[in-house]
Parts: sequence; C-alpha cells; structure tokens
Amino acid sequence: MNLSIRQVQQADAPELCRLMKQLNGKELPLADMERRLEFIKTSPIEELYVCTTGEGHAERRLCGALGFRLRENIEDMTRYGEVSLLVADRSSRRQGIGRRLMAYAEQLADERGCLGTWLVSGLGRAEEAHVFYKELGYEINGYRFVKVRENH
Repeated sequence: MNLSIRQVQQADAPELCRLMKQLNGKELPLADMERRLEFIKTSPIEELYVCTTGEGHAERRLCGALGFRLRENIEDMTRYGEVSLLVADRSSRRQGIGRRLMAYAEQLADERGCLGTWLVSGLGRAEEAHVFYKELGYEINGYRFVKVRENH
C-alpha cells in the first residue's frame, strides 16, 4: 500500500469528519471541524497530520489521522511528544496505517528533542487499541482522572 503522511489541509475537513465519527461514534458537523482546523493553524503546540493512500494525486484518499502536540513537564523539566489523536479508517485497518502514524509521531518527537512519546487511550476499544499500543512498546503507567463540570 502506498501511504503518504502530510500536514492537514482545510480541504480535508469532510473526510476528517468521517474519521472522527469512526473514532468516537458521534457525528461532527463540518463547521465544527473547520473551526478545529483553524484552531490548529494558530496553536503553537497542536499539529494534525493525515495519512493518504493511492497512487496518483486524484486517487489519493484519507485513510488515517494523527494529532500531535508537545507536552512539557515542569516537575522534571522534560518534553514528550503526545499523540493526541490517532485514527485509521475502518476499511483500512490492519494494513499498517496506525503503525506508520505512530512511527511518524515518534519521528516528530525525536526531531523536537523529546524524551519519548505518550498517549491517552480511551476504554471504548481497549482490547484492540491497548494491545496495539503494547505491541509498539508502550506501557500503561498511570490513570487519568477527569471531572466534568455540570455547566459545560
């Protein structure tokens, strides 16, 4: 499979909506995705990449996405690359897209002088996703505690 990774473009918004629905099971209105892409453009730490497949420019289609950000830790003065989003198109899974995107995240972290990479994985697809991350050498090392305020 001919895979290519590049920075996101505004024209990718409709396909990203489709991938986001596969990731979390919820429709994401196009206007919301467009606002998110504008936010990423102005953010000093947020980056979004897409993975495409196909031979010619016209045949290329979006088959995955990677969100990446720098995470600086004041407690021990370290910097990590954080995988903030990872999704491979349902129809393209088990074809190396996730591995390719994770390797790209690790490359970005290396280029930015990071100590390593980390991510937070939800519980929705724990059996599949957590096995995948463990196969790549990631270890569970803590918990995330969340409190959602009622008025938000």
